[in-house]
Amino acid sequence: MGPADLVQKISISAESPRGSERNGGGSALAGIDGAAPGSWRHKCAAYVLALRPWSFSASLTPVALGSALAYRAEGTLDPGLLLGSAVTVLAVHGAGNLVNTYYDFSKGIDHKKSDDRTLVDQILQPQDVVRFGVFLYTVGCICAAGLYAVSTLKLEHLALIYFGGLSSSFLYTGGIGFKYVALGDVVILITFGPLAVMFAHAVQVGYLSVSPLLYAVPLALSTEAILHSNNTRDMESDRQAGIVTLAILIGPTFSYILYTVLLFLPYLIFCVLATRYTISMALPLLTIPMAFSLERQFRSQSFSKIPQRTAKLNLLLGLFYVFGITLAPAGALPKL
Repeated sequence: MGPADLVQKISISAESPRGSERNGGGSALAGIDGAAPGSWRHKCAAYVLALRPWSFSASLTPVALGSALAYRAEGTLDPGLLLGSAVTVLAVHGAGNLVNTYYDFSKGIDHKKSDDRTLVDQILQPQDVVRFGVFLYTVGCICAAGLYAVSTLKLEHLALIYFGGLSSSFLYTGGIGFKYVALGDVVILITFGPLAVMFAHAVQVGYLSVSPLLYAVPLALSTEAILHSNNTRDMESDRQAGIVTLAILIGPTFSYILYTVLLFLPYLIFCVLATRYTISMALPLLTIPMAFSLERQFRSQSFSKIPQRTAKLNLLLGLFYVFGITLAPAGALPKL
């Protein structure tokens, strides 16, 4: 489960094109008004759907958090660097989605009942996905070069973080294929948390710091809850396809325990920050009723919509977290 698999997780609305696919089984482009097959409009819509833009909140929220941390530390924020960081991360994220689509299809994992049917339904051809992926990786590299030109961050530091994220997005299903050997959770936990937050923070302040890694932990745990709920839901189909995930290795009972920990541990961290440092860090606690609702649903093994609902929690929790950081008095938070 990785950048490509966030298609259903980050989708907050059950009425999204992919959600309609799952429920109706038709082509993902069937609902595009006036778009005749083969037309430029139809082709553009196909590329947009292949990117799964509804998944991008998983990368935008860490960028927002890293930038908020930089604002608290330095007292200023460069909107141009924020925009450049967001575009860079989004380009790599989108390319990773396409890599996942290509390799899942080539290995025979995707089928007519899969969430991702871009290639199964011949919405795009494999060579189209490859070309688009290469284009997005190129865009990401160009944006990263632009960030180096306007930021004070050292080249070696920027390259270390950027190419670390790029490599993770590709190797999740390409090359080694961490997804297929129960290491996908680790890759995504690092990429959609500490790495993205550190990247956005370092570009703003011009140096590497350990503090963004620590502040990224609650958001990373919440993102992993999305992935784990999806893996638990798909245990049987993944097993049949020959995929080994963490959920398969630990079984249903320990999967429930792990999901509960991933769901509630961030709130424990926010409670500590709110009581010891600043009350603004209590803002994410407003989402805790949603967490209890999700825990009950997971415990009852009603998995049909739980990745989408967990994604909604992740988005709201991340936004409240960013607001809490931004509203905190200067010097109130540790390491900032």
